[in-house]
Amino acid sequence: MDLVCPAGNLPSLKAAVDNGANAVYLGFRDETNARNFAGLNFKDQQIETGVQYAHERGVQVFVAINTYPQPDNISQWQAAVDQAAELGVDALILADLGIMEYARTNWPNLRLHLSVQGSATTSDAIDFYAEKFDIRRAVLPRVLSVRQVAALIEKCETPVEVFGFGSLCVMVEGRCYLSSYVTGRGPNTFGACSPAQFVRWTETESNLETRVNDVLIDRFGPDEHAGYPTICKGRFQVNGETGYAIEEPTSLNVLPILPELMRIGVAAVKIEGRQRSPAYVAQVTSVFRQAIDACKQNPDDFVANDAWLARLQSLSEGSQTTLGAYNRGWQ
Repeated sequence: MDLVCPAGNLPSLKAAVDNGANAVYLGFRDETNARNFAGLNFKDQQIETGVQYAHERGVQVFVAINTYPQPDNISQWQAAVDQAAELGVDALILADLGIMEYARTNWPNLRLHLSVQGSATTSDAIDFYAEKFDIRRAVLPRVLSVRQVAALIEKCETPVEVFGFGSLCVMVEGRCYLSSYVTGRGPNTFGACSPAQFVRWTETESNLETRVNDVLIDRFGPDEHAGYPTICKGRFQVNGETGYAIEEPTSLNVLPILPELMRIGVAAVKIEGRQRSPAYVAQVTSVFRQAIDACKQNPDDFVANDAWLARLQSLSEGSQTTLGAYNRGWQ
């Protein structure tokens, strides 16, 4: 089971490599990247340096070109594929079928992975991508239970990658329009959910208010942790009650079920967080490296120790973690 870690910049890439990642994933500083936040991502020279640093230490580099172009700007996505291939990266993480066809045709020896933005949740969908575009790995959306993941793996020859830690996306990725509805900038084409230029924090006498494009998302009391405001994790009034109507701002953490994920044949665990700090990347990578190694050595007796769990909880949204959809018994 590989450990795939985020690299929002060169220091984060080095932090992931130095702390035990098998692979790092990164993106360009433009709309081809679903984490196109200001101050993040790589310029050309930085990627060259990062690829060299990772490869010298036996770590693979994946480039996420995982948003959807429009007909008038598809050349930018094609150029990103060319640039990544020429840099010698190990795989591209793609969502759009046209870009997959371009990559497969022009760079036939470059490995292609299906992005979580591709929203493939069935073996039939993944088999389609493998047959038509030679996809070698599929990243699953964070909406499936462990039982559903196991059933998919049993039917599917393509290796699958699942998210193991970090911010939850409660929608089927690649199909969410909440941010687009509020800001006019869709995360699936623009490359960022709740873009920073639309986010506003306001301190009042009694609380902290967060808004996205002047839409009130949440109010936090003095003792509450305030995560980055996204529409799906806001508090809303529904049927006369105010609360987290869609999802609470908590982080996914699969450490307690690592043996189960290993048993059902998950090929890789992915850490979310290209928008996080190098210190965050270093700590999460280190914990998961230790945990995966311990689980490989003795899966039957593996227990996530308290120190690991405490460290991850301190790094999570709202200082809380959850198994999310993996633990939905009714699915």
